[in-house]
Amino acid sequence: MDALVGFSEVINTIYPKIAVQLCIMHQIRHSIKYVASKHHKTLMSDLKPVYKAVSRDAEIDALEFQSI
Repeated sequence: MDALVGFSEVINTIYPKIAVQLCIMHQIRHSIKYVASKHHKTLMSDLKPVYKAVSRDAEIDALEFQSI
């Protein structure tokens, strides 16, 4: 399980019947469906430093987005 403290509780407050997926790999696989296929490789390479970060501060630092 990823360190998303309180995430499930907040989501279930708004959507009580929803199943919450906490695994980062499943979140990425689900999210990539909404990205144009020509951008998949770019997205995955951009996300790699985020999901391989060793601390929350490193994750936040890795979340520097750029326009495609």
